[in-house]
Amino acid sequence: MAANLVLVVVGLVVLGKGADVFVLSAARVARALHLSPVLVGAVVVGFGTGAPELLVSSVAAARGSIDLAAGNVVGSNLANLTLVLGVGGLLARPETVPRVIRREAPLSLATVVLFAALLQNGLSRREGAVALAALVVAVAVMVRGARDRPAAAAAASPADVAARDEYVHEVVEFVDQDGAAPRLRPDVVRLVVGLVATVSGAQLLVVGAQRVADDLGLSGGFVGLTVVAIGTSLPELVTAVQAARRNETALIAGNVLGSNVFNSTAVAGTAALVGPGVVVDRGLTVVAALSMVVVAALTWLFLATSGRLRRWESGLLLAVYLATLPLTS
Repeated sequence: MAANLVLVVVGLVVLGKGADVFVLSAARVARALHLSPVLVGAVVVGFGTGAPELLVSSVAAARGSIDLAAGNVVGSNLANLTLVLGVGGLLARPETVPRVIRREAPLSLATVVLFAALLQNGLSRREGAVALAALVVAVAVMVRGARDRPAAAAAASPADVAARDEYVHEVVEFVDQDGAAPRLRPDVVRLVVGLVATVSGAQLLVVGAQRVADDLGLSGGFVGLTVVAIGTSLPELVTAVQAARRNETALIAGNVLGSNVFNSTAVAGTAALVGPGVVVDRGLTVVAALSMVVVAALTWLFLATSGRLRRWESGLLLAVYLATLPLTS
């Protein structure tokens, strides 16, 4: 038992560090290739929050543990909207910008509902194809919104413009914090090393989690929903805390909602293609999946009502997560 717990802890540490190296190196490679700062920002935020979930669920599915893979997706979505957004709301009350309420929030809810529906019949390759098709649609909507941004910028408030500019500035400063110009070859080497470490950490985490579940008589879905999901959601939680400390509260909601779109489409779809199977854990497919949908709808309602999360709303989101866990064991 102790050795399996060590595997889980080591896997989480290697996964987190590997993902950090991988993402930072990818961003520096993008800068070395003279790509735009906005694209660099997309690399840092998108890959940084999605790589752990993608690799862990894919490895779990490939090893025949589709319950653990699905539990990781459901648990990560729940953790993002409750732990991450709730903690951010308690610390700094995350603000949003109109585009988040108009685009990211409904996209997040729609993809979460789609994933919950697909999960009921198990994750076959057909369900995986549907999820990946939804990813293409979601990306198309976001790209179209980005193209419309110049027209929308004229109507944007000074606060919205300042938040966007500050976001780009922070990302670029993060990439270049050592003061050295990005160099392609060393950064490509670090990119490969980070990728190998991330994959290795995912392998250790999945193996350890499966063995812990067997030792304690717990379902793979429950372990994926709790320990694994919280571990893979740590990048989002750290980002939320740092954003709250710097009063960059407008970034928190958009990052969380975008991460849930990625989880529900790219992560779920890839896991279904790699290792399709029937999800037998009813606590996962019914209670946890329903809680995920309810929390996604509540989050959209809260943000649309006041443009930010009030502290009682943040507390309610955290309470929903804590109440869900015992029902899924």
